[in-house]
Formats: sequence, structure tokens, C-alpha cells
Amino acid sequence: MTAGAALALAVVLSGACSLPQPVRIGDSQAQVLAARGAPTHRYRLGNEELLEYMYGPYGQETWMARIGADGKLTSFEQVLSDEKFATIRIGGATKQDVLHVIGAPSEQVYFPLSQLEAWTYPYKQYGIWNSLMHVHFDRAGIVRKMENTPDLRYQNQGNVFGFPW
Repeated sequence: MTAGAALALAVVLSGACSLPQPVRIGDSQAQVLAARGAPTHRYRLGNEELLEYMYGPYGQETWMARIGADGKLTSFEQVLSDEKFATIRIGGATKQDVLHVIGAPSEQVYFPLSQLEAWTYPYKQYGIWNSLMHVHFDRAGIVRKMENTPDLRYQNQGNVFGFPW
């Protein structure tokens, strides 16, 4: 094996070792942390703890590990999805509720004219379209509206699908 081939193999293998390892329902919190590393955020929800693994800041995935009162993993799911966004109640959900459902935003902007704060989440709408979900809060921290838009960062790659047509 040439020195160049050996170096290339070492780079590939070291990259594979740094990928997050899978977790299983019933794993202990220590096993989840060993497999996935330190979470980007932690939230308390009653007797449960939520460990957020945000891939970004403009990644289109955020994984939420739910640790039960017994210290065991009860669920592990990708939360930036149309299904999860649909569970956020306009006029009822708070900022804390949103953090518990879909995690921290990639971007926060305040609009002085409407007096709304928008949290932005990049995601793949229906698993296909490069999109952004904007969750708007009033001054009391209550969700007042949600807007879905194409993610224009992908415009230079053809269109929101990423195809050059």
C-alpha cells in the first residue's frame, strides 16, 4: 500500500469513528451520552429530561432524546418535521413548549413593527423540499403564527429541490 493510500484510508476510518453511534430505547442516559456525545441543549419536562442534538446552525435535523424518570431512553426522534410542527398550538404554545417539541432555533429575529419574535428552523418539508419554518411569538412568549418558506440558500443550487433546472 502506498503512503497516499494509507493516509486516505486513515482519514476515512477516523471520520467513520467520529459519526454518532446509534442508541436504543432502554439505553441508560450514560449510554446515550457515550454514543451521541454532549447534547447541544438540555431541558427538564416534569420527571423527564430532554437531550437535544442539533445539527447546524443550519442543519436540517435536530434529534431529541427523551430520558424517563428511571434514567432510561424512552424515545429518540428527529423533531424538525411537518408532523412535529403540527403539534405546536397557535395561540397556546409558549417558547418553553416549542423548545420541548422541536428544540432551539437556528436563528432568532425580532420584527419591531409587528412586535413579534421569529424563531427559524431549517428542515426538509415532507422529507423533500429545502424549507424554513418560522415560529412567531408575541411579547408574552406565546406562538401567534407559523410560516413555512422555501430555504433560499439553496437557490444557487438550482431550486429548492437542489436540482439544476
